Amino acid sequence: MLRVDSDTMSIITVASQIVNRKIVAPASKSAVQRAIALAVLADGVTRIIKPTFSNDVRAALNIAQGLGAIVKVVDNEIVIEPNIHPVKSELSCMEAGLCIRMFAPIIALFGKSTRLSGEGSLLKRPLDGIQSALQKFGAQCVTNKGYAPLDISGMLTGGVAEIDGSLSSQVLTGLLIALPKAQTDSEIVVPNLKSKPYIALTLEMISHFGGFIEHTDFEHFRIKANQNYKAITYKAEGDWSGAAFLLVAGLISGEVSVTNLDQNSSQADKAVLDAISYARGKISISDTEICCKKTENLQAFDFDATECPDLFPPLAALAAYCQGTTHIKGVGRLTHKESNRGDVLKTEFAKLGIEIKISGDLMSVIGGTVGGGTISAHNDHRIAMAAAVIALGASGQVTIEQADSVNKSYPDFFYDLGLIAL
Repeated sequence: MLRVDSDTMSIITVASQIVNRKIVAPASKSAVQRAIALAVLADGVTRIIKPTFSNDVRAALNIAQGLGAIVKVVDNEIVIEPNIHPVKSELSCMEAGLCIRMFAPIIALFGKSTRLSGEGSLLKRPLDGIQSALQKFGAQCVTNKGYAPLDISGMLTGGVAEIDGSLSSQVLTGLLIALPKAQTDSEIVVPNLKSKPYIALTLEMISHFGGFIEHTDFEHFRIKANQNYKAITYKAEGDWSGAAFLLVAGLISGEVSVTNLDQNSSQADKAVLDAISYARGKISISDTEICCKKTENLQAFDFDATECPDLFPPLAALAAYCQGTTHIKGVGRLTHKESNRGDVLKTEFAKLGIEIKISGDLMSVIGGTVGGGTISAHNDHRIAMAAAVIALGASGQVTIEQADSVNKSYPDFFYDLGLIAL
C-alpha cells in the first residue's frame, strides 16, 4: 500500500506488502541523452523509439533545441532534425549532471559564446575538469568558482591532451562525441579513468551513429577529425540502473520480473546481477526477462561498486535484509551526486533501524530488522527509490519526503512497482 500525502507526490507513505509484478524496464536515460547529443551533430533526421521522458532527458532535449535542432515527439518517439545554427545564448541543463558535462564540448564546436546554466542540486555539484579540458582542445570556458553556470566561447579545434578521469567520466563522454567533428585529429590520455562501462556505452553510441574512435584499454583514445555522423533510428535500451531497484524489490517482498534488459549491455549497473548472486538471492534469467523472488535467508556480501556507484542505494536496501554485514567499496564516488549519497544513506537508513558505517572508501551495512519512520530523499531520485524498496519489508510504514525526485530518471517508478494504481 502506498498513501500519497500531497498533490504533487512529494510526500508518500509506503507500507510493507507483497509485490508481484511484471515490468518493462524504462529506457536508459544515459543512452537516450547520448543519442540526443549525437543526433544534434548527425546528418539527417534521427528517431529515438520508446524513450523515458525523465527530467534529465527533457534537459537534453532542451539543449538540442537551443542548438537549433527541430525536436518533435510523435507516438512515443523523439524526432530530431539538426541545425548548425544555435538559436539561444543561454541554455539550462536543469539538474542533469551528464547534460552539462557532455554538452559543454559539443557546444564549443559551434564557435558561439554560450552560457550553460542549471538549477537545484546541479548548482551544488562541482564541475572540475570542464574548464581545463576545453582549453586543452582550443575552446575557452569560465565557471562560477568551479560550479555552474559555464560560459563557453571560442572553438573546439582538436589536439593532444591528458584528462583527469578520476572523478567523473562525463566530460570525457562529451569530448569523445565532439572531437570527431573537430578540425584536426585528437588524442586523449586518461591514466586514471573511473566508470569505464559508461565510456564503453559512449563509444557504442558513437559507433551506432557511424563514428569511429580507437582506444587502448580506455587509457589512450585516438580520434580522427572531420568525421560525419549519420542519423539513425535508435530503440532505446532498458535501464539497468532503474531495474536494479525493481529486482531488489522482488528479493525483499514477493516476485518481480523485468523485461527489456539487454544482458550484453555496456551499462555499468548490469553488475547488480553479480551482487544478487553474492547475496544468494533467488533469481532466474531467460532471454526475455529476469525474475527475482523473495528470499528468506539473504546473505551479506562483498561488492566493489567503484565502476557502478549508482548501485549503492539499491544494494544498501538489499543489504539491510541480509544476514551479517555487507561491505560495498567505492564510497568516494558518491560525494558529488544529487546528494552526498554515502552520508545520506547512513543518516536516513538509521531512522529505520539500519546501521551503516563508512570508513574511507568502504560502506558497511549491518543487516537487521527494518522499522518504520520518515526518510528525506534529499532531492535525490535514487534515495527516494531506495526508501520505497526498503519499505516493502519493513515492520512499520515508511514516509518518503521529496519522493517526486524520482522524476529525474524514472517518473513511473511508483506506478511500475504497483504502489500507485494507474
